[in-house]
Formats: sequence, C-alpha cells, structure tokens
Amino acid sequence: MRMKKITIVALSFILGLCAQDAAAQKKTLREHGFPIGIFDTGKNNAITDVPGVTVGQVTCIEGDSIRTGVTAIIPHQGNIFRNKIPAAIYAGNGFGKLAGVTQVQELGNIETPIVLTNTLNVAAGIEGLISYTLQQPGNENVRSVNAVVGETNDGGLNKIQQRYVTPQIVLQALANAKPGPVEQGCVGAGTGTVAFNFKGGIGTSSRVLPKSLGGYTIGVIVQSNYGGILEIDGVQVGQKLGVFSYKNDIPQSKSADGSCMMVVITDAPIDARNLERVAKRAMMGLAKTGGIASNGSGDYVIALSVAPENLIDDSKKIHTQTLLDNGQMSPIFAATIEATAEALWNSMFMAETTKGYKGYTVEALPVEKVLEMLKNR
Repeated sequence: MRMKKITIVALSFILGLCAQDAAAQKKTLREHGFPIGIFDTGKNNAITDVPGVTVGQVTCIEGDSIRTGVTAIIPHQGNIFRNKIPAAIYAGNGFGKLAGVTQVQELGNIETPIVLTNTLNVAAGIEGLISYTLQQPGNENVRSVNAVVGETNDGGLNKIQQRYVTPQIVLQALANAKPGPVEQGCVGAGTGTVAFNFKGGIGTSSRVLPKSLGGYTIGVIVQSNYGGILEIDGVQVGQKLGVFSYKNDIPQSKSADGSCMMVVITDAPIDARNLERVAKRAMMGLAKTGGIASNGSGDYVIALSVAPENLIDDSKKIHTQTLLDNGQMSPIFAATIEATAEALWNSMFMAETTKGYKGYTVEALPVEKVLEMLKNR
C-alpha cells in the first residue's frame, strides 16, 4: 500500500502545487528555442539515447514534510555483476557521501546500477542495490557487492532526518527503469533539491558525434543541488536576477554549498583511464553553468563506457579490449561538456516551485524572464 500512496501523492503534488504556468515551465532550454553547443542530440536528448541505458524513478511526497525520492540508472540490460562496466569516478569537490568509490577507482569498473537519492538514505540505496544484485539469475553465490550510490542533501524542503526512502523504494525505482524519454525536474532524487537558490532537480541531455568523429553517443543525467552565480549559455542570469550566492541581502544564499551528482555514459570504447578524463570534462560543464564546487559541495562525476565489446565478463581470465586512441578523445570531451551543461540547465527549466518542510518554499527559475535575457543578449 505504501508504494501506491507515494504515487498518488506525487501526482496530486504535480497537479496541485505548481506555482507557475506548467506549459512555460515544462519545456527544456532547447525546446524553448535555444540549442546548446555544436553537436546534435539523440532522439530523446537524454542519457537513454545511449543503447541499452534505462532510467527509473520514484518520487516520494507525503504531507507537508517529505520531498525526496530515488533515481536509478541501469547502464545495460544484462547481468551487470557478471558483465561489469569500465568506469571511473572523479570528485570535483569531495564533501559528499558517494558509496562504492574506492573499488571503482581500484578496479576500474562498476558492477551494479547507479542509484541517486538523498544524503541520509545512502544506506537504503546500498541495501536496495545489494538485494537487486543477489536476485539476478546467476548471482546465487555472490558474497560481495560494491553498490554505487550517490546523493545530494535535500534537507531544506525534505524532512531528511525521517529517512523516508527504503530499500523497497529503491527496488521500485530499479523496476521502473525504462528506455526513451526521461522525466526531469522535481522527480526522483531531484524532488527536494535546490540549485542557485532556485528549484533544482533531475536533468538529462545527450550528444551524438558525427560519423566522421566516430558516431558515438554521450548521455548525461544530473541531480542538481549546488550553488554559485548562475550562467545560461554565457548570460549572467543570476546577477541580472539579483539572486546568487554571497549576495548579502539573500539569507539562504550565504554560501554556494550543496552538491551535484553527474553520470556520464557513452557507447564509445573507452577504458577507466580515459573515462576519468571524460569525468573531469563534466566538471567543466558544471562550471559553464556558474557552479563553483564550493567547500561544502559534493560534486561527483561517474563515467561509464557500455561498448559491448569491452564489458568485463567475469568468467574469463583474459580480456581483450578495443580502445579509442587518446587522440580520438577530444570530440568526446567536447560533447560531454555540452551535454552536462544542458542537463544541468534542464534540471532547472523543468522544475516547479515547491513548498516543503516547515513551509519552506523554493521558487522555480523565472523562465520567461530568463528567455528574454537570452533573446536580448
């Protein structure tokens, strides 16, 4: 019954608590007529444009105090534990609780889906991923699971101490995972997040390189909950709106602390070493939005390559990989920067004004004002 309650309450919230015109708010930056960058997007402009990638979300809203959730990313549709994925993790700033980091850094691969949630529910994410992995056919004798769980702190809008997310909710998010369009804004792990003192959330974007550059797809999904001085496509939006970190007359923006989780997945054949280089470029995408990776911000990038020929079959003693040369990485770097920045902007464009714990309200980005700024730059 609890699962049904979450869904019903979430729907009533979406229908009843939007403080801005939904038609204006529920469009991405690109859908408003402002394409970002030089590369084309995939069909859905989402991380699911990478073949085999699925995303599932559960939005948890209850009463006036619970505003949280789970976003689960499944990189390929096989047994991930038995067919591990080349991966790297880069910490732009390490004030966070990202579970599973050291084994990924040591071995250069990931063996579970990726779960995003809030700071105090990382343990629930781990429990959910362990159960998910042990339930997979062929994993009956598994005795160690390196669950990768990222977080940001939604403790302003959400009564985070209640630790509402359970392993069962995590399993529901994994079961919900599907290809195609990805819901963005105030959903899943982005339900209670804040970015640049406006409502943040889940955002996604993709890029497809031209055939002459390999034809690879790069997809990004983000959980935005960070600060700085907002820039959109080179326009100093935060300054023009008078809302930015360290502005003396805005008490809630005394600092730029927060966090941002970024997941980059590509079908390009890349190993862990070059995936770390890709992950570093995602931080450059964050910088394009005006983020500063402040002292109290947990800004992490998880980068994976799902090229089928390079998945690590744990039944084999020797693995032969096909890898891009270092000299072929630059277009992927550029595409990663573009997709990350656009995903972060989308997380705000698709979000809605939200009222939460103790009546705290976070306003959505004033989209119409921002669009005028972009038109009149």
